[in-house]
Amino acid sequence: MAKSEFLVEAKARGFIFQCTDEAALDEACASGSIAGYAGFDLTADSLHVGHMIPIMLLRLFQRHGHRPVALMGGGTTRIGDPSFREEARQLLSDEQIAKNLVGIRKNLEAFINFGEGPNDAILVNNADWLDQLSYIGLLREVGVHFSVNRMLSFDSVKSRLDREQGLTFLEFNYSILQSYDFRELNRRQNVVLQMGGSDQWGNIVSGIELVRRTDQKSVFGLTTPLITTASGQKMGKSAAGAVWLSAEKLSPYQYWQFWRNTEDADVGRFLRLFTDVPLDEIARLEALGGAEINQAKIILATEATTLAHGRAAAEEAAETARKLFTEGVAAGALPSITLTTAEFGEGLPAFALFVKAGLAGSNGEARRLIRGGGARLDDAVIVDEAQLILPKPEQKLSAGKKQHVLVKVA
Repeated sequence: MAKSEFLVEAKARGFIFQCTDEAALDEACASGSIAGYAGFDLTADSLHVGHMIPIMLLRLFQRHGHRPVALMGGGTTRIGDPSFREEARQLLSDEQIAKNLVGIRKNLEAFINFGEGPNDAILVNNADWLDQLSYIGLLREVGVHFSVNRMLSFDSVKSRLDREQGLTFLEFNYSILQSYDFRELNRRQNVVLQMGGSDQWGNIVSGIELVRRTDQKSVFGLTTPLITTASGQKMGKSAAGAVWLSAEKLSPYQYWQFWRNTEDADVGRFLRLFTDVPLDEIARLEALGGAEINQAKIILATEATTLAHGRAAAEEAAETARKLFTEGVAAGALPSITLTTAEFGEGLPAFALFVKAGLAGSNGEARRLIRGGGARLDDAVIVDEAQLILPKPEQKLSAGKKQHVLVKVA
């Protein structure tokens, strides 16, 4: 049984899937503060709910006195992680990668504390060392320690080799560079723990082996489980797309509503993983039955939104949802879009406006929503998908009972 506070709580909350040497890691954590890292590739200017597990694990790590290191993949983003992807990632420009780093740092600052203190988080960019590498030098110093046979056995690689798309040599190098990152962080920041999703197990073990073979040091790896909903859906997506952490890409109300829509069977698990609510209180909440479980969902939504956007925004979102449910009126926290009269022209077809408002991912999805009776304009059901919506100073679009957007005209 674990004796370090970090591992005890990480296990109790459901964060741990695999660990390379749990007994030795537990001893290291119990003996004093250690540094551990999780990596984030810079593929967008915001993280989303699918990144929340490593973020919350870094947060828990820091709460128990350890130093979290957030590794920005400024170098590896130029290649792209092939893990369980059906095709290669789109390669981004250096300017876009730099812009994405700024947005992602802002996301992380809401969850972990950065600074100069002994367990304050630090942010590092692997472009700082990967950009300096010479290809021949890397092959001679690092490549000699990697077995192609073993790399081909990784599940993340095999899944791509089985597809028509195949795996480029560019992407095949990703595992080597991730391993190099671990060694570099150990040398520069004394990082002894790498944390990542279960799909990263092969890459993490390769990094541990590289550190052992070249530096004769023991370091550790810890992976988290793949999180799906009770109905089998992957976390991080909603009907309208990714559930972003940036308020500029998804309003705090929409973020709150995502968590409020949690399935009954997931409430306790998500409270443990995605909030700081004490475990004994979570046990009480997940035992609620019938309509009372909705109160637990409201707590989940409010606490999760507080972490990402602050207490005031979370409570405003909760109050907006309450008013919409009990009084049927719009409130200031509702997400909104602003269109020009020129964009409306002689009127926008209803299905097109729902797509513009982000309440449907495509014209076909919007048409199906309207045909199914789930689309409303100022609480009146829209029956004709081609109905022309005329510009007004403000009008409310609704998809079902829980998704609402105010459409304004500039």
